[in-house]
Amino acid sequence: MQGQATAKAKTTEKPTEPAEPIEAAVARLGGEFWFTSVSFEPKTRHDPWEDRRAAGKERRSQVPLKAHGQWEPASDRPDPVETILATNEGRQKDLIPVRMARMTASAFTFFRGAADIMAWDLSRTPITGFPVVIGGDAHLNNFGLYATPQKDVIFDMNDFDEVVIGPWEWDLKRLATSVNIAARDNGFNKRERRKVVTMCIRGYSVNAARLQGLGVVETWSKHTYPERIFDTELRNKQWNVSPKARAKTIEVWTKAIAKAKRNTNEALLSKVAREDENGQWGFAFEPPVLTKVSKAEAKKVIDSLAEYSETLTRERHLMFKRYHVVDVAHRVVGVGSVGVRSYLVMLFGNGPSDPLFLQVKEATKPAHARFLPALLKEKHEGWRVVTGQRVIQASFDFMLGWTTIDDKPFYVRQMRNMKGSIPVELLSGMSLGVYALACGGILARGHARTGDIAKIAGYIGSSTRFENAIADFAEAYADQNEKDHAALAAAVASERI
Repeated sequence: MQGQATAKAKTTEKPTEPAEPIEAAVARLGGEFWFTSVSFEPKTRHDPWEDRRAAGKERRSQVPLKAHGQWEPASDRPDPVETILATNEGRQKDLIPVRMARMTASAFTFFRGAADIMAWDLSRTPITGFPVVIGGDAHLNNFGLYATPQKDVIFDMNDFDEVVIGPWEWDLKRLATSVNIAARDNGFNKRERRKVVTMCIRGYSVNAARLQGLGVVETWSKHTYPERIFDTELRNKQWNVSPKARAKTIEVWTKAIAKAKRNTNEALLSKVAREDENGQWGFAFEPPVLTKVSKAEAKKVIDSLAEYSETLTRERHLMFKRYHVVDVAHRVVGVGSVGVRSYLVMLFGNGPSDPLFLQVKEATKPAHARFLPALLKEKHEGWRVVTGQRVIQASFDFMLGWTTIDDKPFYVRQMRNMKGSIPVELLSGMSLGVYALACGGILARGHARTGDIAKIAGYIGSSTRFENAIADFAEAYADQNEKDHAALAAAVASERI
């Protein structure tokens, strides 16, 4: 591992202290949001990475590694059904049944929509006090494929609706738990799912160790090209990937990459729009997913694009001016986002053969917000989402921006940018482990861009104690997720919801 220091002395772990509110924990542990400074300080020197790694290792004396493995619901834990009901407030009422249907479909889809439940639970768990910009909803389906401006397909995190400044452990625990839940859905037994969860955690820790000694520019310049996963991780002997599992993994990823390359604005035009006898284009509505909006509502969306254009870089602003709006529709997306206002805007540039589809999506308050400091003290939630995505992703959508409609914050992005996903439900055996490994490594790189990865790597160390603790947590919390899912399903069946 590049730049990894070797730990010679063992740290004596103290008994786990009772969990405390996140604000107090950050203050007690000296957590410092050093990356929120708005001005460059030319004479400020940072400690060498070796010293910061040592400081991370020392933190184990205050927060033992094994403390992360404990999970018991707090006595004052809110009713999960009531928490879900609270998150329905402010959403479009006619779409709430769609959201409930998607969340009750499986334990995994429930988990995807239950970020607020887990945010409360994580706020009662121990933290090291090394903050980063976290995605806030780092589950397996929030990693995927998309194109760089040069049209290269890369693999990275996506979906930043919940992005905040927070403890790196929260992202990792949510990701590891999602691996466990997906493994259950795919028929893995307890031993098998622990193995793939461990691969996810090790993917994080190995990449953290690789990144800790790299130059800042090199860290920020790193991209993950899917084909390289075949050449590196699949051939790494420590993962013990059989030829059969290797072939299955390559098959699934290759199909997903090919599909992503076909997922363009031009392809979307033929799927969601129609040209009438007068040569006018418009959306082909498919309720409840794609629905018509009133002229007044469409005008508000179109007018908001002027504010949005000012949030683009000047060269992109110039480019965007060459497009004109053709039609506006409302489009339902995701699981957790069902019910928030989300519009699809069709534009043409250099004629009908040059379509551009923009998603204009409402940005709501993130699940972790009540437990954490504000992201750079900015109040516009659309700005928060866009800024979070720009700092976490290695190469972000150059059409990212934000706007306001009816005093509500929105963010804007391309709807089709060679986006694609790995079908988790088709991953069996070690093919799921390899995917989890890749996601863990991507998460570490995202955290390294804004946080002190040397301290994090030093805290984790080179033993298996940390990965065993997180795997214990993931197993226990996946049990809790099943109970919460059953409670919601019962509430729907009894017509409580």
